[in-house]
Amino acid sequence: MYSTPGTIKIRGRPVPVDVRAELERYQWGTQYRWTAGKLSGPSILRYDAHPSWFVNTDPDSPYYGCWTDSGAVDDEWRSGGFVKLLAFLRNEAYEESADYLIAMYGDGGDSPDEVPTLKLPVLVTEHKRPGLIAESVLEPYRYRHPYLEKRGISEAVQRLYDVGYDRTRRAVTIPWRLPDGRLAALKYRSTYSRVFWYERNGRPIREIVYGIDVIYKRRLKRAAIVEGEIDALSLGTAGVPAIATGGANNWTAIKRDMIVRSPLEEIVIVRDNDAAGRAWTRRVFAELSPYMAVRIALVPRRYKDVNDAWLAGVNVGALRDRAITRKLRIA
Repeated sequence: MYSTPGTIKIRGRPVPVDVRAELERYQWGTQYRWTAGKLSGPSILRYDAHPSWFVNTDPDSPYYGCWTDSGAVDDEWRSGGFVKLLAFLRNEAYEESADYLIAMYGDGGDSPDEVPTLKLPVLVTEHKRPGLIAESVLEPYRYRHPYLEKRGISEAVQRLYDVGYDRTRRAVTIPWRLPDGRLAALKYRSTYSRVFWYERNGRPIREIVYGIDVIYKRRLKRAAIVEGEIDALSLGTAGVPAIATGGANNWTAIKRDMIVRSPLEEIVIVRDNDAAGRAWTRRVFAELSPYMAVRIALVPRRYKDVNDAWLAGVNVGALRDRAITRKLRIA
């Protein structure tokens, strides 16, 4: 491992980022190889079984942090910088990953040749609250695609969560709403690859709980919590109301408080079967248990997550009933 990080440009400024350390936060299977200055293997951005993707980890290279996917069918996802890659790994918007890296590593300081400029605050009136998206954005997407149906998600649940389809970009649209139902973020998930992106100018995912609007709308007192939206939709199809944090890295105090203030009195944590899922479970349990009844349910070990088990025929709806109240040895 390199002893010193290289620098990447974020918003036009050099930031000293340890790319390898950031990548090592994630589990990479045996099909991926760490070599001098590179992590390589099958594409993480599409369904692929052959070595066709790599990210440069050499801090002395002018391409430090950049990645390439030689088999990509979409030019936008053939190559890119580290912030774009990290946004994919963290399941968040590009701007959120940029904020994270700057907060984690600093912005490199001012160049001695630069003249400081005064940045005036932007005054926002009450009727133009930041981080909200006009409901009209959803109008072109009032279509359905078999992508989610093939993932075992029922039509009724897709309607409940207002799922749509962008025919031009061939992506399922997944709205994220505030407790009062206002549209705060819109996720686009490709139907032909693993890539996703978010509507611009929405609220950061770290400030929203997926499905919390349904909890309020139905005044529900019991629900499950999972990492991903599709896992939440899978449980909903199985008859278990569920909310999602949007990935293992996206648990925040804002999400905790949003859940604590909701009508929920009991929550069942259903975790993914990986190290990140175990760490996520510990945090969610520790931060919610002082305020409500919290139980933990385990997906059978041979399955990656709720949707994986659901597609294999496991009755994931029964996981809630088998959940236990005592603290588990999260192994």
